[in-house]
Amino acid sequence: MEEAPSYQQPDTSLLGEEHVRRYQETNGEVGYLWNGVPILLLTMKGRKTGEPRTTPLIFATDNERYLIVASQGGAPKHPLWYLNLVETPEVKIQVLSKHYRAMAHTATEDEKPRLWQLVTETWPNYNVYQTRTDRVIPLVVLDPIAEDE
Repeated sequence: MEEAPSYQQPDTSLLGEEHVRRYQETNGEVGYLWNGVPILLLTMKGRKTGEPRTTPLIFATDNERYLIVASQGGAPKHPLWYLNLVETPEVKIQVLSKHYRAMAHTATEDEKPRLWQLVTETWPNYNVYQTRTDRVIPLVVLDPIAEDE
């Protein structure tokens, strides 16, 4: 019998806009490590407003690519940032003091199992989140195309 994934309650003292602001002000000195895992800032165009939207997200890497997960804690609907990214896949990411332009795509069925292993090694709670929802949680691959100054 397979053991159920165990959930680790994260520290939520730094979230949302405050997390983004502190990360940007300090080039990630505050906010890059959150609950012991690395965070990047993802900036994409809002699909309704066209305005830039920035979200802090846990990431893993696959060589030069960044991997993020549209889990929303296992909520029944995709997070808004994911819907924005699907509509406009050219995004900006910040990792510590580095800024990149990147192209995003949702991992295919063929590539997802290997990449899911990488992201769950970083944040095992993703396995728990998947048990909380009927939707298939998307894993997003961010391919840097240029470093911004």
